[in-house]
Amino acid sequence: MGISEELLKKYARLIVRTGANVQKGQTVMLTISVELNGFAALLTEECYKAGAKKVNVEWMSDAQNRLNFLYADEETLSRVLPWEEAKLKQMTEDLPCRIFIASDDPDAMAGIDPAKLSGVSSARGRVIKPYRNAIDGKHQWVIAAYPSEKWAKKCFPDAPDAVDRLWNAILTTVRVSGQGDPVEAWDAHTRFIQDKAAWLNGQGFASLKFSSTNGTDFKVDLIPGAKWEGAGAINSENGAFYIPNMPTEEIFTSPMAGKCEGTLVAVKPLSWHSQLIEDFSVTFENGRAVSCRAKKGQELLEKMLKMDENACMLGEVALVPKESPVNKCGILFYETLFDENACCHMALGMGFKEVLPGGDAMTAEEAQAKGVNDSIIHVDFMVGADDLDIDGILPDGKTVPVFRNGTWA
Repeated sequence: MGISEELLKKYARLIVRTGANVQKGQTVMLTISVELNGFAALLTEECYKAGAKKVNVEWMSDAQNRLNFLYADEETLSRVLPWEEAKLKQMTEDLPCRIFIASDDPDAMAGIDPAKLSGVSSARGRVIKPYRNAIDGKHQWVIAAYPSEKWAKKCFPDAPDAVDRLWNAILTTVRVSGQGDPVEAWDAHTRFIQDKAAWLNGQGFASLKFSSTNGTDFKVDLIPGAKWEGAGAINSENGAFYIPNMPTEEIFTSPMAGKCEGTLVAVKPLSWHSQLIEDFSVTFENGRAVSCRAKKGQELLEKMLKMDENACMLGEVALVPKESPVNKCGILFYETLFDENACCHMALGMGFKEVLPGGDAMTAEEAQAKGVNDSIIHVDFMVGADDLDIDGILPDGKTVPVFRNGTWA
């Protein structure tokens, strides 16, 4: 059956106009699979119609990336070449509006040595990170999805119409399906999330306590004055409102780095470097992950926690009710963009300086001094069990119910 041209154009317009909110005169950087050149053309045209000055496309290929890791040595892959660094430098000058289209094969890197994957990622990340820090908060960006055949078959292995099913799930979660205007649907959705964020900000919690019958028993301290945010963000350079993730259901903040205790049990597999980590838990002491267990991907999880000095600390706490449309789809997407929006999650590694008052103007070092974790990674993992309870603890020690049985109390 496939998706209609009309629906595809509606989706492209939503990504460009509501997600990225491309402004007149902006440069756009589109990152997309080579197999999706037709959709790339639709997005490019929509960007120009929105007033973009120039659209540059960075093509990706799962097959090519896998071949590189199979045959090239780690030292070669780890090197950020001068022309690559020149592009990064240009990005800090252009501050492009960035659009990422996720369509990865979840098994693309299956069988590749986890040590090689993490080694290359760590080495390249150290070079790339200063450029990423330089544009943080100063440009618009959005991640959206387009189903590849291999991704669809991973989600629906026995279905002859797997791609159609994945399309239906994606369009449902991004509010494009149906007869209504998706832009109006997103306006209402963002207002709901922002209202919940405002309630959390009004409470002034000092910490949160998480508990589930699956073994999650965890307490995390929050940064005094740090904001809860959700749905969208504002480009500090031009004031443009944009929605970084489509779909998005989360309300998030960065916790106090190095101030958490207990065990978090994941409720969904984690896809990292196109390899799966399944049935895992992480235990923290004095704010750092001190042990982890996984039925599958143990070595990969251990490598992740050692990517740099602060990869073992949390950079994000995010609240998502279990009635999320992503969760209602009833499938595992094998893609963090979707799976993190099914339920509550945490992120190992880098936090968000924009949650601090005046954070957009801070350097990474200044934000770190306030308690925001800094790392070359940011990896979300899902902890929102159906019976998850969350209590907010006020500075005077009193508790306020935040979640009961996986949803807002």
